[in-house]
Amino acid sequence: MDFNTILQSIENTNGKFAEQAQARLDNLTKPQGSLGRLEEFAKQLVAIAENEMHEIDKKVVFTFAGDHGVAEAGVSAFPKEVTPQMVLNFVNGGAGINVLAKHAGADVVVVDIGVDYDFGDLRGNGFVSRKVVRGTRNMQKGPAMTREEAEKCIQVGIDLANEYAKKGYRIFGTGEMGIANTTPSSAITAVLTGLPVEDITGRGTGISDEAWSNKVRVIKDSISVNNPDSSDPVDVLSRIGGSEIAGIAGLIIGASANKIPVVVDGFISTAGALIAYLIEPKTKDYMFAAHMSQEIGHKSILEKIGLRPILDLDMRLGEGTGAALAMLVIEAGLKIYREMATFAEAEVSSKE
Repeated sequence: MDFNTILQSIENTNGKFAEQAQARLDNLTKPQGSLGRLEEFAKQLVAIAENEMHEIDKKVVFTFAGDHGVAEAGVSAFPKEVTPQMVLNFVNGGAGINVLAKHAGADVVVVDIGVDYDFGDLRGNGFVSRKVVRGTRNMQKGPAMTREEAEKCIQVGIDLANEYAKKGYRIFGTGEMGIANTTPSSAITAVLTGLPVEDITGRGTGISDEAWSNKVRVIKDSISVNNPDSSDPVDVLSRIGGSEIAGIAGLIIGASANKIPVVVDGFISTAGALIAYLIEPKTKDYMFAAHMSQEIGHKSILEKIGLRPILDLDMRLGEGTGAALAMLVIEAGLKIYREMATFAEAEVSSKE
């Protein structure tokens, strides 16, 4: 199925099922609305799945990994070698996402979409090689990717969504790994929200004041050199984006086409979500914002899409860690909806 056909297949969630879910929620043994956003999550899940007694039995977090040429500009506290090292850590089960996904009962799929490293015949523990680029080019000097490369990265995400939907997964989480990837995320945020670079650029992995000033300068240079078209999200993505950001955008588009909810992690993941939303606004119906990142630009993107974060735990790790935690809360809402008794079932007197 080609890209335009996939976009045309995405529909807004079903209002009839939302109404049915609301009717059941209002008849559970509690004051109406008293479980707050847990009720909202259940209603959204039922509307997405078009199944009045929907169940989530298979969960997966996709951690997209890619390198960034702009790392050579000194915008990160860590060297680029950390990207492949962390991919191996994910595969060996030793990272934060492995621990929290296991806690949430979710599988982890580690996607090499753009790491500048040859993993050879690495297999097992959820590793998949879908390499499109060996790292992006330094966006301070020119486009990070060609448009064709960016489109191929989006397609990787769509293909994974299709593949894992067929495997019976009922909810996806997004995550990423890529040294320097808060820099393209900040550049994307500045261009697509119109906010000043200084106001949406954070400290990533924990850089000094001097390094932060350099990062702001690099982002401004990158926007100036590339002059991305803010009315064309794929152009923005190709010029000042990253392979993993594109993969996340594609995953959200593919999930929406398959009527599967996506829990979007932090700042970098939400930059990908913003690209997906601007390509096809109906994708918003399928998104859950996992948490509020400590990265200062995150709030601006959430507001642009119109998403409200579920958790606020001062997190900024990425990898999909916030998505894994939020899955537990989202699923709690669905369990309330499915398993709590109605007034009639419990023979409890309802409100007069």
